Amino acid sequence: MIPLFKYYPLLKDKLPHVALGEFPTPVERLERLGEDIGADRLYIKRDDLSGKVYGGNKIRKLEFILGQALRSGVKEVLAFGFAGSNHALATAIYAEKVGLKSISMLLPQDNAHYVRRNLLMSHYCGAKLHQNRNIPFIAGGTAYQLMRHKLRNGQFPQIIPPGGSSPSGTIGYVNAAFELKEQVVAGEMPEPDRIYVALGSMGTAVGLILGLKAADLKSRVISVRVVDKKYADERKLIKLFHKVNSFLHYLDLSFKRFELSEKDIEIRHGFFGQRYALFTEEGMEAVERMEENEGIKLEGTYTGKTLAGLINDVKKQDLRDKTILFWNTYNSRDFSEKIADIDYHQLPQCFHRYFEEEVQPRDRH
Repeated sequence: MIPLFKYYPLLKDKLPHVALGEFPTPVERLERLGEDIGADRLYIKRDDLSGKVYGGNKIRKLEFILGQALRSGVKEVLAFGFAGSNHALATAIYAEKVGLKSISMLLPQDNAHYVRRNLLMSHYCGAKLHQNRNIPFIAGGTAYQLMRHKLRNGQFPQIIPPGGSSPSGTIGYVNAAFELKEQVVAGEMPEPDRIYVALGSMGTAVGLILGLKAADLKSRVISVRVVDKKYADERKLIKLFHKVNSFLHYLDLSFKRFELSEKDIEIRHGFFGQRYALFTEEGMEAVERMEENEGIKLEGTYTGKTLAGLINDVKKQDLRDKTILFWNTYNSRDFSEKIADIDYHQLPQCFHRYFEEEVQPRDRH
C-alpha cells in the first residue's frame, strides 16, 4: 500500500491508482558534490530510478492519472508537451504498459540529443505524434484529434493536462512527501531543511509542499523555475495548491485544509535563461559537476537549471549547517537498445528536422 493510503485509508477506495513505478526511490548522500560546492549535508532523492524502463517524476503522477483512465474505461489518453517532452514519453510508455493507446500533441523547441531519443522512444511505444506550430494551433489540433478518435473508437481520449499536473496527478507528489517522511523516520536521511525541485507545470512542487504539510515535515521547498513565467509563478502555484488540497479534503474530511501564502513560497526565477529548453551556461556546468562528482546524469532543461539554483544559494548563503535535498526529476534509465534500429524517417516528416539539424551548442549529451 502506498504511504498516502496508510495515513488516509479512506482515499484508497476513492482515488483510482495503478502501480507503475519502483518505490520508494532511494535517498543518497552526495558527499563529493557537497564537498565540491560547499554543502556539508547534501542529499539526492533518486526519482530518476522511479521506473525500470523509464524513470523521472512523471510516473508518480501517471499512477493516479492512468488509474482514473482505467476506471473510466477509456481506450486512449492524450498528452501535451514540447517535441522532446519527458511527460509525453512517460505517458506513451506507461499507457502502453496498462493497455492504453497514447496521443502526443507537441510544440517545437530548441534541438537537443534528448529530443531525438524521446521522439524515437515514443514511436517505439506506439504513440501517435503530432507537431503543432504554436498554442493556438495545438488547441485546434487537439479538437480535431479528439473528434477524429471519437468517430473511430466511439469515445473521446482522456485529456491529460500539461506535465500531468492535474489535481489527481499532483497527488502523486503528495504521496511522495509521505514516502520521504518514512525514509526520514527510518533514519535514511535527516529531515531536510530545504528541498530543491524544478518548477515547470508545478505539480511536483505543489504536491510536495502540500504533502510535507500533511506529513508534518518542516522542510521548505525551493522551486527553480524552468518555464516561462506566464506558466509558473507564485499566484498560479497557490491556486493549484488550494485546488489539490480541496480535492483531497472533499474525498476525505480528515485531510485538513492548509494555509499557503506567497511568504511561504520560494521560487528562484533567475535560472530559466532566454527560453524553454535552451540550455544555460550555469545549468550545464551544474550537470557536469554532478556527473564528474557522483556519476549521476542530469540534463539542461530542468534538472541542470535546478541544481544551478541550489549551487548559487550555497554560494551566496551560509547553508553549511543545513540539510539540503536535491529532488532529481530526470530519467536515468538507458533505453538506447530499444531505439537503436529505428530509422527516424518512420516518424512524421515534421519531426525529421530534429535529426537533420545540429543540436544547440551547449548540448553534449
